[in-house]
Amino acid sequence: MSDSEPAAKPQPQVSHRGRSAAPIATSNADGEKVPEFEPFGLMPRGPPPLQEFLDIWDVNMLRKPDEINKRQHTTHLYATDNLIVRRGQEFQLKVTFDRPYKPSDDQFAVEFVIGGSPQFSKGTYIPVSVASDRQSPWAGRVVESADNVVTVGITPAPDCIVGKWRTYVAVVTPYGIRRTRQDESRDVYILFNPWAAADSVFLDDGNEREECVLNEVGVIYHGAFDDVSERPWNFGQFDYGVLDACLFIMDKAAMPITNRGDPIKVARKASAMLNSRDDDGVLVGSWSGDYTYGVAPTSWTGSTEILLNYSSSKMPVCYAQCWVYAAVFNTFLRCLGIPARVVTNFFSSHDNDGNLKTDIILDENGRIDKQRTKDSIWNYHCWNECYMSRPDLPQGFGGWQAVDATPQETSDGMYRCGPASVQAIKHGQICFPFDAPFVFAEVNSDVVFYSRNPRDGTLEPVKVNSSHVGRMVVTKAPGQDTRRDITDQYKFPEGSPEERTVLEKAEEYGCQREKVTLPEADVELNMPLIEVRVGDDFELKLEFNNKSGQARTGEMYVSGNVVYYTGVTSSEFLFKTPKVTLDPMKAEKKVIQVRSQDYMRKLVEQANLHFIATGKVKETGQIVTAMRVVTLHNPKLSVQVSGLAKVSEEMFVTVEFTNPFKFNLEDVYIRVEGPGVMPPKYKHYSLILAGSSLNWTESFTPRREGPTKLMASLDCAALRQVYGQTQLTVKP
Repeated sequence: MSDSEPAAKPQPQVSHRGRSAAPIATSNADGEKVPEFEPFGLMPRGPPPLQEFLDIWDVNMLRKPDEINKRQHTTHLYATDNLIVRRGQEFQLKVTFDRPYKPSDDQFAVEFVIGGSPQFSKGTYIPVSVASDRQSPWAGRVVESADNVVTVGITPAPDCIVGKWRTYVAVVTPYGIRRTRQDESRDVYILFNPWAAADSVFLDDGNEREECVLNEVGVIYHGAFDDVSERPWNFGQFDYGVLDACLFIMDKAAMPITNRGDPIKVARKASAMLNSRDDDGVLVGSWSGDYTYGVAPTSWTGSTEILLNYSSSKMPVCYAQCWVYAAVFNTFLRCLGIPARVVTNFFSSHDNDGNLKTDIILDENGRIDKQRTKDSIWNYHCWNECYMSRPDLPQGFGGWQAVDATPQETSDGMYRCGPASVQAIKHGQICFPFDAPFVFAEVNSDVVFYSRNPRDGTLEPVKVNSSHVGRMVVTKAPGQDTRRDITDQYKFPEGSPEERTVLEKAEEYGCQREKVTLPEADVELNMPLIEVRVGDDFELKLEFNNKSGQARTGEMYVSGNVVYYTGVTSSEFLFKTPKVTLDPMKAEKKVIQVRSQDYMRKLVEQANLHFIATGKVKETGQIVTAMRVVTLHNPKLSVQVSGLAKVSEEMFVTVEFTNPFKFNLEDVYIRVEGPGVMPPKYKHYSLILAGSSLNWTESFTPRREGPTKLMASLDCAALRQVYGQTQLTVKP
């Protein structure tokens, strides 16, 4: 993978002429002018005598947050003046005519139009009649008629196109159709509906639905499986401009309007569009550590700023790594009404050659051959799951689907991944679309240690670790800030008969494994967990256990490396070769001192140290190995609020930080934001001296009531991933 993605070349515009009668509608922003009067056939000169027929005085979309539509459709949180509804569920509008409506004499319809060249047959032009004798794809009825005002109930089809529809009211006269002129305030956004049983994204678990559609504040897990760290994230799916930005992403992808009612196609298209490879998508990935021309991935605190930047500049935003891709993708899916969550897989294999193994090459003495060991295991990797039925797959493979916007490998020629059925992955049915083998390998690869023969270069497998990769898959628990272990949704327990059956099934579909049965080693090695703060000296313990009745001796090679979270080594800072002698049936401990002065100057972002110990037992020739990721813990930010927590009342947030190190921090950025209360803001400090403190106070005005959070980050080249947050409840 390159350090940062090259920008895609502009594609030449190709005409549709000679290939289709009209261009395929691919933009929700496009719209043709609809005539206010559409005559039936030839008309005599002069205006037609329409005085005796119904005239439309006003159309009230009932679009305010406290009115019936947004409350019933759970869209009252969106910061937009337009009406937003969910498909497959009735909404209402009030039409005021110039006289009382007479059902026996008067004919009128509410027309909905989306994209350019709207056509009834394509589902992009929908006339909804309230008369029972007229069939329409969407149901329409008169809810109430009082004086000149008619309340109309309209139920969009549960599989209709998702996007921004233009609305007209049309009256049929003998001379032609008279309709309202176009008015943007009457445009209606129609979203997926996880509350409607007929919608393909229906999710009947109320707590899960509340979390995966309506929660704006997330927790993203990182670090190591036995030392999990967390960072808060503002998904901000209801923030001003975010819904339009999500529709713009589909426009930018030139996604046909007619495909936008299918959540499978929407999720797959978005997984390609969230990264900038191939298609000038939303985010440029960079793992290099040099973020001079953009924002460091660790600095972002939410999705809003990224999406609004992209929709206004029409250019990819710099920079992202896996959790940023997953978090922004989550915003996109939740904003459109598709239930979604961010998941983290600890020890995630990046399998780019279709096999189920990660190769570590050792020399004849048991020392790692760094020149020849090319495979990497990410300490963690974040992707998304979205909830939908899969009518394209056999029964039972609907539900949670894995999708991944991080550009790792191409799928059908583009950098994208999924949707892949999680149920299919668990059962080894990786023949089903899309990209199930890749996700299967991320959670199921074996780590295989090979001994290389220096004379002929052949490799002989000497140890297989089948439980290291996919050690734990977690996501945020619904309704609370705790994590939930969902490993069992991806795989059966290690060593179980079901797991063996699944791996055999996956092999039938082309996933190759290392088939070798090695004698069980009689010497075990373990490196226990240690919690370390950045800048601390610490002890690395090696615990040996001799399970045999004879003495055992060996020479160990212990390598300490500063690594990126992708498992790629930046530099080696420690190398020791302790000799060990073990008495029969006895345990032995070796302690290696690790000094901060050895690793601090070499640290790269996310401050991960990777220790690997390998060696050969002299008496048996068996290989002994152990690996340990040490995630160095960073200092925290203090975030405090003051003032009366009421809607439209000014409040203040104060971010405090003390530099605990013996060195200065340079070029420091602090960001703070909170959904519904504070848009993203940042401040730059050129220098924070060793031991000194900073204090930044910023005002904000909550725009809506309810519980929310303010979250902040501090970021500079020497110190990444410093976070803080505080909760507040805003009163009306």
